[in-house]
Amino acid sequence: MAAPLCAKMEVSEMRKSFFNPFVQFLLMARVVMLGIEPIGIQAAEAPEEPVKLEPVVVTSTRVEQPLVKVPAAVGMVEKEDIQLGQQAVGLDESLEAIPGLHFQNRFNFAQDLRISIRGFGARAGFGIRGIKILLDGIPETLPDGQGNLDSVDLGSAERIEVIRGPVSSLYGNASGGVISVFTESGPEQPFLESRASFGEFGFQQYRLKSGGERGPMNYLVNLTRLDLEGWRAHSGTENLLVNSKFQFTLNETSNLTALVNFVDTTSDSPGGLTQAQVDSDRQQASSRNLQFDAGEEVNQERVGMVYRNQFTQNHELTATTYYTSRSLDSNLPFQSGGAVDLERFVVGGGVKYIYSSQILSKQNRLVVGIDLEHQNDDRQRFNNDNGQRGSLTFNQTEKVSTVGPFIQNEFSFLENLTLTLGGRYDRVQFEVEDHFLSDGDDSGDRTLDKISPRVGLLYSPSPSFNLYGNISTTFETPTTTEFANPSGAGGFNPNLEPMTAVNYEVGVKGEFKRKLRYEVAVFTVRAEDELIPFQLPDFPGRTFFQNAGKSTRNGIELGLTVEPMEGLTLTGAYTYSDFFFEEFRTTDGVFDDNQIPGIPKNQAYGEIAYFHPSGLYGVWNVLFVDEVFADNANTVKSDAYTLSDLRLGYVKHFGSWEFSPFIGLNNLFDEEYNANVIVNAGGGRFFEPAPGFNAYGGVNLGYSFF
Repeated sequence: MAAPLCAKMEVSEMRKSFFNPFVQFLLMARVVMLGIEPIGIQAAEAPEEPVKLEPVVVTSTRVEQPLVKVPAAVGMVEKEDIQLGQQAVGLDESLEAIPGLHFQNRFNFAQDLRISIRGFGARAGFGIRGIKILLDGIPETLPDGQGNLDSVDLGSAERIEVIRGPVSSLYGNASGGVISVFTESGPEQPFLESRASFGEFGFQQYRLKSGGERGPMNYLVNLTRLDLEGWRAHSGTENLLVNSKFQFTLNETSNLTALVNFVDTTSDSPGGLTQAQVDSDRQQASSRNLQFDAGEEVNQERVGMVYRNQFTQNHELTATTYYTSRSLDSNLPFQSGGAVDLERFVVGGGVKYIYSSQILSKQNRLVVGIDLEHQNDDRQRFNNDNGQRGSLTFNQTEKVSTVGPFIQNEFSFLENLTLTLGGRYDRVQFEVEDHFLSDGDDSGDRTLDKISPRVGLLYSPSPSFNLYGNISTTFETPTTTEFANPSGAGGFNPNLEPMTAVNYEVGVKGEFKRKLRYEVAVFTVRAEDELIPFQLPDFPGRTFFQNAGKSTRNGIELGLTVEPMEGLTLTGAYTYSDFFFEEFRTTDGVFDDNQIPGIPKNQAYGEIAYFHPSGLYGVWNVLFVDEVFADNANTVKSDAYTLSDLRLGYVKHFGSWEFSPFIGLNNLFDEEYNANVIVNAGGGRFFEPAPGFNAYGGVNLGYSFF
């Protein structure tokens, strides 16, 4: 036993020494410079060739700028990647080609897709954690940091931008990364489009979309209906989603965008299984989930307004306001307090001002703004009597108010060298009013605040070579749900604190000879008070949270897109994640130097896409995901797997008509794998199996009114 322990200590010390933040920051910069700079120099000296890959501009950084000019890791996918021939069930279909992202839980619609960016979000028992979700600039992430994807409409998405790494200096609480979805605008000529698709496991999806322009108004309205019985028992869903966008040109410098979104969904939850249950019957649901009819019903309406005014070339103002109303009825797989009734409303808004100028004849851009939000949750819990609502056990109102002023300045003090400095102050106030007083008054409040600075440096001698470095920070408060008291009483868990993290990163990106787009990012994240989930035997299926002492996340992200010939695109992505606890000790044990559960160490993606001038197209992709630990002790793991998907289609125009049939083949080689790993699950129910080979197909029919 002594030899392995000694070896573990040596590895631990080497790892901690090598990834000292300052030392690693310098090493990363040197490695990237040595490895990539010759390519950049050659590209700068080479004669210009015709552009093959279109330049990419992003706006999720609070300002509009070319992707290669952002001193951070940013990825983007466009309409064809999101809509063309896709099953359009989850964001993972579109975003797997972006390095640094990991997806789980695609097939349990009651729990939502679990997304992690550099480990942020991996702890989520349900919904989205640690990542800011934006829809047309309107937050889908609540003031307490909890997010969901119910309102995200893939059928009308024009592009999706992803910022990888902490950006609390821009977006405040729960901003370990950003996923920003943008709805397409209507074309100049009005159109009407319908789509129907069908597949295995009772999959049916119908879509009706219309858009165009009428005078000063541009509009787009999309309605989607999804019905799915599910592969596993008790895993079906029914979903109705309406997403609309109306843009009004007010005058030559200003416009107003109105966003209206409605969703109504009912989903069952099959729950986690033990390894023995998986081996026995992969399609079965947990007996407790069946007994207590686990699942949820959601009804949500959201209205947002965005006003923009480009007063002059140097002055721009944006004002945003929104309102969200959400009703949730949820059954959890246990009796005591297992039926949840939640009524929520959220109001928010913000103002952003951009001033572009020159200082000492050098370009300078200043961004200042403020975000204000308020969340009000009326939460009741009842006994779950075998799927029927029983007696009231919990009744409280939870309020969260946030204020977040921010500032960012970009100064090009040399022609090819730009310095970005930013910071934000966030104050998050939690308040609970206990209305169930028979067990005492657990009312109370907590106020958490944080200053989040950021510094970035970009060296950009040519479009082919852009070297950057940044130091950024994030903080993450527990959500109102995560603040739940493990004692079973109301009020907040008094022992839970927010997580804080500092990200050190260097990278290089650019376009080489206009036919290749690449990116490399190397980073280390030092986190304290990491929020770690656990479950109690008395509440199976319900997740509580505790703080870990310290953790370190070291990673490498590689992305590559090549267009070797007209119509043919090759895409590759690789992510290396060495995420471990430095100090984490509980009554359950000592977990120092263990891997953080829920994250694969290696993940790779490859894609070949071909679009023929005749309208025929095909896209084949392969995804490899390494093994994943399921518990803090690293004693349980889910095996590695490799998936392959293929989609084929044809786009044909007949005058004003467009006809587009398509088919998709998922999990081509019938791989057995787990779609979800429930971290630190109670009773050993860690695994939610995924289906094997399955197919879908459909047709899209559109008409333009010329």
